[in-house]
Amino acid sequence: MTVQEGSRVSAGVTFAARLYFDNITHTFGNGSATLRGISLAAEPGEVLCLLGPSGSGKTTLLRIAAGIEAQTTGRVLLNDKEIAGPSVFLPPEQRSIGLVFQDFALFPHLTILDNVRFGLTALSREEAKREAMIALSRVGLDTYAGAYPHILSGGEQQRVALARAIAPRPAVLLMDEPFSGLDSRLKDAVRAETLDILRRSRATAIVVTHDAEEAMRMGDRIALLKDGRLKQVGRAEELYQKPADLFVAGFFSELNVFETRVQAGSAETPVGRVAAPGFADGQKVTVAVRMSGFDVGEAEGEMQARVLSRRYLGVVELLDLAVPGADTPVRARVRCGALSSQARDIFLSLRRSDVLVFETRAENA
Repeated sequence: MTVQEGSRVSAGVTFAARLYFDNITHTFGNGSATLRGISLAAEPGEVLCLLGPSGSGKTTLLRIAAGIEAQTTGRVLLNDKEIAGPSVFLPPEQRSIGLVFQDFALFPHLTILDNVRFGLTALSREEAKREAMIALSRVGLDTYAGAYPHILSGGEQQRVALARAIAPRPAVLLMDEPFSGLDSRLKDAVRAETLDILRRSRATAIVVTHDAEEAMRMGDRIALLKDGRLKQVGRAEELYQKPADLFVAGFFSELNVFETRVQAGSAETPVGRVAAPGFADGQKVTVAVRMSGFDVGEAEGEMQARVLSRRYLGVVELLDLAVPGADTPVRARVRCGALSSQARDIFLSLRRSDVLVFETRAENA
């Protein structure tokens, strides 16, 4: 059975709120720290993506915001009102914060309408039904209010979970890896639908993800975490173009990394000499070149390389290249058709905009 979309209403959920994490730390009973002094604000009406690898602390931070978990130290403030801190800890139902779980958590024995109105316990039955129908209209599924979750696709179930979260008209909406259970072919469409719903509802939203592209697609800003620390916060283009360190750069791009030293304002690498402004002569630096940072051809060019392997991906090809002076193969992502099918000995030129230079630190090694 195919579910058709119902009409959608465009009314907002509520006035957007500012959610602020003030120097949040979290430690388990065994003494291991999951969050180390996180100070971060989700501004009114924005979509803030918490990005990071597994174990970085992003889901713990979300649970602290929701009131499911208590921080060890620090405060959580909603519109400058403390909702969790040394002297106060509001339970989840008093925070005006909605939560969309990773697995949607729909009750299979309840209709879609009853799933959505499940948390509206403070309202009368008729008021709860009206609010639930409004929420279902916002996600385009009001015509299936009497159906059961098993007839819905994964993307439609995600929209029901979203409707349930926005039905109480929360000031802040939290979403924990909301698209991880979806088929990869559905993700783009469901993400776009969800972002549209968030924009129309005008709620402040915090979305947890480990996928950098997903964060760039959805977030007004991105907060990147590693080992419980906040590495960098900013718009997608800021984190991509001006990463704070090698970890940030590597989270948004696949990199070729070379260790070298600065001489006369530049650094010599196997793929060419690159500018290194702001570094002292003799200083150790790490040069990172994005895989997309190479132009390739079979005519005479800047430097020679030999094709070791190539993988066809449709729009692009992935190349492993032997380059004189490089200890390991250089990896390149190039447009399909840039090389003939039999090309073996080729030439490279470096695209300087895809080169990043960092001070060499222990974490870069």
